[in-house]
Amino acid sequence: MTGLDPRRLADDVALSLVFFTRLPLPRLGSNGRMLAQAIWAAPVAGFAVALIGAIAYEVATQLGLAAGPAAALALAAGMLATGCLHEDGLSDVADGFGGGATRERKLEIMRDSRIGSYGATALGLSLLLRWSALAELPGPVSVLAALIAAHCASRALPGAFMHLVPRARTDGLSAAAGEVTQNVALAGAALGAVSLLVLGIHAAVAALVLLALIFFGFRWLCLKQIGGHTGDTVGALQQLAEIAVLLVASAFLA
Repeated sequence: MTGLDPRRLADDVALSLVFFTRLPLPRLGSNGRMLAQAIWAAPVAGFAVALIGAIAYEVATQLGLAAGPAAALALAAGMLATGCLHEDGLSDVADGFGGGATRERKLEIMRDSRIGSYGATALGLSLLLRWSALAELPGPVSVLAALIAAHCASRALPGAFMHLVPRARTDGLSAAAGEVTQNVALAGAALGAVSLLVLGIHAAVAALVLLALIFFGFRWLCLKQIGGHTGDTVGALQQLAEIAVLLVASAFLA
């Protein structure tokens, strides 16, 4: 990310919104920008998803629903807004890493659109952990804070991950996205770190430590399993990070 050209920044935000959400945004264009150049703005797309989830939670509680169903509807709204983009990556990685005996077989399984037992289990655990964390929160204000922190911070990691971890394939979504520079990765990480402050300073520090452990642990796993990153691993990392931040929020805000 070079300079602070307002038009270029707006293009990056537009591209991130179009890629990371399924919101009807036909007038937004990227003006030739590549995803790798714009991925610093992924936390902005996360902010939009968080607001959608929080609105769903608020409407549900205003209609008299208990915290459990309201939390489920908040999750559903967020997944509708993203088209389950990251959930798909999580299930593919679980199937590939769990079911493949060789690097080549793991990558082959990850490209298969069918879901296996590992993928189904990973999705079930992801939904259960996220739902239970949200359901423990005392009300709409804390849910809004948790969703903002989780969705923004989790989408701050992919840029750094793509910068620090080599590609496992020469084709596919990650290869088409382009090269993420250090400045782009740092800008995205900074936005994510700032978003954690809505949880309070102590929770933010705890979340940062946990996210760092997840980031480097998952980096090691990807290098060991397939020798690098793919679009699916980026999605899986987002899911792991979102779960982690929501768990921190439930510990500090409940």
